[in-house]
Amino acid sequence: MVVEAGQIVPGDGDVVQGVASVDESAITGESAPVIRESGGDRSAVTGGTKVLSDRIVVRIASEPGKSFIDRMIALVEGAARQKTPNEIALTILLAALTVVFLIAVVTLQPMATFAGAPQPTVVLVALIVALIPTTIGALLSAIGIAGMDRLVQRNVLAMSGRAVEAAGDVDTLLLDKTGTITLGNRRAAAFRPAAGVTVEELADAAQLSSLADETPEGRSIVVLAKTGYGLRARARGELAHATWVRFSARTRMSGVDLDESRDAGASAPSTGGGAGRTGGVHSVRKGAAGSVAGWVTEHGGTVGRDVTELVDGISAAGGTPLLVASRTGDAAPRALGVIHLKDVVKEGLRERFEELRRMGIRTVMITGDNPLTARAIAREAGVDDFLAEATPEDKMALIKQEQAGGKLVAMTGDGTNDAPALAQADVGVAMNTGTMAAKEAGNMVDLDSDPTKLIEIVQIGKQLLITRGALTTLSIANDVAKYFAIIPAMFAAVHPGLGRLNIMQLHSPTSAITSAVVFNALVIVGLVPLALRGVKYRPSDAGALLRRNLGVYGLGGLVVPFIGIKAIDLIIQFVPGLS
Repeated sequence: MVVEAGQIVPGDGDVVQGVASVDESAITGESAPVIRESGGDRSAVTGGTKVLSDRIVVRIASEPGKSFIDRMIALVEGAARQKTPNEIALTILLAALTVVFLIAVVTLQPMATFAGAPQPTVVLVALIVALIPTTIGALLSAIGIAGMDRLVQRNVLAMSGRAVEAAGDVDTLLLDKTGTITLGNRRAAAFRPAAGVTVEELADAAQLSSLADETPEGRSIVVLAKTGYGLRARARGELAHATWVRFSARTRMSGVDLDESRDAGASAPSTGGGAGRTGGVHSVRKGAAGSVAGWVTEHGGTVGRDVTELVDGISAAGGTPLLVASRTGDAAPRALGVIHLKDVVKEGLRERFEELRRMGIRTVMITGDNPLTARAIAREAGVDDFLAEATPEDKMALIKQEQAGGKLVAMTGDGTNDAPALAQADVGVAMNTGTMAAKEAGNMVDLDSDPTKLIEIVQIGKQLLITRGALTTLSIANDVAKYFAIIPAMFAAVHPGLGRLNIMQLHSPTSAITSAVVFNALVIVGLVPLALRGVKYRPSDAGALLRRNLGVYGLGGLVVPFIGIKAIDLIIQFVPGLS
């Protein structure tokens, strides 16, 4: 297969001809392009990666079912999301109440017969309908749909209500670095001039050598020279007699050869030792430190120790150094300085991570980068911890380790290598700019590709849990009121003493049972707006939330049914045949 610049490698294989720069960030998580060439240990390419420069011929060598994508699919299929603690607790509560009330009603008939007051089947059915927690069961779907709708309003697509619910209990957040914490492309951050060279001279030469560079890194160099150092933005048309040297994976550098005798008016860069002279060819080269240093040495120049120290310092800080050198006429080339390329952290992340920390959520950055680069980005972004040189298996293992400790884990990512972890996480938020594999594996998709959107997702999840807890409390309190309406009515005729429990002074046993059943139906309809709107979330501890629920919805669940059932009973008195 012939793969040219801008095209995607169709499958796993080996380069048999040519050399190219390849973007493997979607597979490895590393933002820096890598060189792939025929022969040696740099010939292997992975399906789904993108060729950035040059042209290569790839022999597809992977066997069916054994490619990188197939391995990711197998990991995704082996992932399983656990049930949330709230989901388990609510299931147990509803099941237990249902079983208790069923047993109570079934055993009630023999006891009533023994007491001399056998009950009609319709009364027993009415008792089951009124006491079984149908209210919260009927409203669960409305609560989940409302949570998903609130996420849609914030440009987040949730695939299920369970995903929204799980977000409310998240303890740990894992974030992929490339494209999630960082912008995904390295950008020029600073110009570091060599001794005897001003930063303006370096910026001017760097801008000139990048005019024909259409990569994100090249465009960022031009922007930095203009905005950071006030240089006038040049246009390629101004340099009609310039020869542009495009980036090649073989040479690993780019630049321009400017005929100063014909383009003297184009303000060639002043680089000292020949600046301002016309005549001859002025050459500027920019690229990998080793390649540009080789070009300088090849033409009789030397690279000073200060420049070498600049390169080593940027590399040690986790950045990527690009060396800039120039040559005028037959003079020896001169190293002008170094461009510092770095992964740019998205704006406002540190503040958002601080907010997550206050919510009790631990943030961990995961990346395929080396520990040095990972540590620098983690420090700048403000995450709590990081995992470097992480493989897809490492990410899944970390998530399973957190889950084994009883924690709920959220994961945000955008690459194919993130898909297994997104499938294993309790909340998998895929970035909209990510690969299709990532979006298929997650249970949420952030259309804005903003990793800190998880703060809003967590808040909506907590609101969903609070709403469900409030309605569950209200539902159980309703059962108490319905008990005082139905049970006295069932036995009042045989045992007049039970009339003391008829504290609502309902008209008759028939009207009491009818009123309770009608109220049970109306209350579900009446609570739908509350389920859709949700209970307002206020950050507080679990104890305060419990007291609030008991005070507002527990007490309200007792008072409102007494009023409602009594009102329905008064209406029924005037309907012939119902009282």
